[in-house]
Amino acid sequence: MSIAENIQRIKAEIAPKARLIAVTKTKPVEMLMEAYEAGFKRYGENKVQEMVTKYEQMPKDIEWHLIGHLQTNKVKYIAPFVAMIHSVDSFKLLQEINKQAAKNNRVIDCLLQIFIAQEETKFGLSAEEANELLASDEFKALENIRIVGLMGMASNTENEDQVRQEFKGLKQFFDSLQAAHPSMIELSMGMSGDYLLAVEEGSTLVRVGSAIFGSR
Repeated sequence: MSIAENIQRIKAEIAPKARLIAVTKTKPVEMLMEAYEAGFKRYGENKVQEMVTKYEQMPKDIEWHLIGHLQTNKVKYIAPFVAMIHSVDSFKLLQEINKQAAKNNRVIDCLLQIFIAQEETKFGLSAEEANELLASDEFKALENIRIVGLMGMASNTENEDQVRQEFKGLKQFFDSLQAAHPSMIELSMGMSGDYLLAVEEGSTLVRVGSAIFGSR
């Protein structure tokens, strides 16, 4: 199937509950343009440099999502244009995003990355850390960021029950925050191998790469 056909198939599978982010890491601009010419304009990148390079080469009506681990010293490069940062895993990073957003007269939408996997290699805040951050006066003073939801990455395992439980737990935490934080409307969970499970458990944004573009 073509890139355009893959996108249409996945969009049909997840509608109307979730929206698709095409993960374009390591993919050449030609592939992205194939998707763009088919009308698709929401892309996710893991690395800042790769995102900046593609942003400069591609049309400017694209919605760019930073989905990989973000270092504070790299925020300034994407602050002028990034639509959403999924991987906020510390207050220090949030402060830097706020600072760089202010310099660009923007309010940047962010997701708090919550650690849900049984793997040490994943990043993220614990539920307790996220609650502390959201309750702090320092957080409330940040005017150039908006926390619009949560992101989580499930364990890389064949055990569907485990993955489902991890997604279910993140959705429960998300629900518990919504009453106090009405701006929280997005739940970013699910990738090529588990996006259907994620949507069943309440995901609103799925991050899919290889199922669209083929394996790296």
